[in-house]
Parts: sequence; structure tokens; C-alpha cells
Amino acid sequence: MNYPFVTKIIETKNENHYVKTIKFEHKEKIIPGQFYMIWIPGVDEIPMSVSYIDKNIKGITFRKIGDATNSLFNLKKGDKIGIRGPYGNGFKLNGKKILFVGGGTGIAMLAPAVEEATKKKIKSTVIIGAKTKNELFFEKRIKDTGAELFISTDDGTHKTKGFTTDIAKDIIKENKFDLVLTCGPELMMKKLMDISKGIAFHASLERFMKCGFGICGQCCIGEGLRVCTEGPIFDEKTLKKIKDFGVFKRDASGKKIEF
Repeated sequence: MNYPFVTKIIETKNENHYVKTIKFEHKEKIIPGQFYMIWIPGVDEIPMSVSYIDKNIKGITFRKIGDATNSLFNLKKGDKIGIRGPYGNGFKLNGKKILFVGGGTGIAMLAPAVEEATKKKIKSTVIIGAKTKNELFFEKRIKDTGAELFISTDDGTHKTKGFTTDIAKDIIKENKFDLVLTCGPELMMKKLMDISKGIAFHASLERFMKCGFGICGQCCIGEGLRVCTEGPIFDEKTLKKIKDFGVFKRDASGKKIEF
């Protein structure tokens, strides 16, 4: 499990100018919310949440932001990558009515969770947001699940102008949800947790990782919790005890980086 499984890319799709989906053959069972360590030969190995789940085919969807993701972005069908995992916990889809909130590339990992909720006949409301229309993706995919979908853009170029939390605040007032699931910018998730008081709340956190399975300690947060092992999904009781949630993360050297 902790050695890369080398596989060929079988499909790629540019979701927008900055975001790309890569699909590959991998038969291991994976739960929405879990992640892989993706090895780009000769470059680096980085964590990536699963964005597509089929019996034998899995996929990741990512934004090019650095050397590793830029190299991954440039790969084509037939190129090889290494897969380790799946790692971490996943979303627990409990209740009859769930609110999903995704911001930026956080939309990617929520999509398979929404699809799984549909299979379980759970009523889903989904809010997705981005800075501008050109950075949105998976809109049709989420609509196709039958979920009630709301969209926000910071600049108002598509649907509601503002933030996902602005929409969430109104929707939570008007509806009764059993659970709120979220992935996106940490400041967004922290604000959403404050809005969701009294509702079960699960958020997917992101921290710098090296091993992916709890050995190196690079992704530790709070009092000895590891995002790769105890997470990446944390509930509201745990999040309230994590002092750095919504405040800072650490870079590869361990230096604090404020949000």
C-alpha cells in the first residue's frame, strides 16, 4: 500500500484554464473525502483528493499552482504516474438532508460525495463558489445528480455575487439540515462552522504532507492530530479544539503561514 502503483493516464480534461481532471485505472475501493499520494516521475509526490470514483477508474481534479501541479497539468493520455493510497478518512453521509459547501478546488472532492448521497437517496443542497465565472467547474455534473444547486462568484460574473457563506447563512436559516459538509479555503470553512452552530459539521482540511500515512508528522495540527491519518475530515467538536484552524498553516520547513 505504501509503494506507488504505477499506472497510465487514460483520460484528461481541462475543466477550465487552471483546473484539470486526470483519470486512471485503480481498482482499490475509495471513499469520497479520501486522498491519494500522486507521484509525478522525476518531479515530486503530492496529496490529491479523489474527484471521480468508479469501480476500476478513479480521478483527481486539481489546480496548477506550483512546480508539481504544473508538471502534472502537462501530462497527457498514456503518460505514467504513481499512486499510493487511498489514505485518510472519508465523509460519513448521515441523515436525510445534507448541505454541501465547496469553494475553489474544494468543489472537486465534494462532487463524488454528492453523487454518493444521491445513491443513498439523501436530499442534497449544494453551494459552490469561485472568484469568477471562468474558475468554476463541475456545475453540470452536480446539477445532474438532482441536488439543489446554488452558485456564487466573488465578482458577480455568474449567479449570486458574493461568497458561499453569504448564501449558506440564508439557506441554513430557512432549512433544517442534518449535516453540513465542506471543503475549500479554510477561512470560508471556519466562517461556515460558526454559521452552522447546532448542526453536525464536517470539514476537509489541507496541510503540507510528505508520507501520507502518519509517519513524518509534517501535517500535524492542533494537539498532535495528523491530517493524513486522523483527517482529512474533521468534525466540529475536533475543529473547535484546533487552535490553528482558520488561523495559520505551515510550509515545508514548518514555518507558520497565516491565512
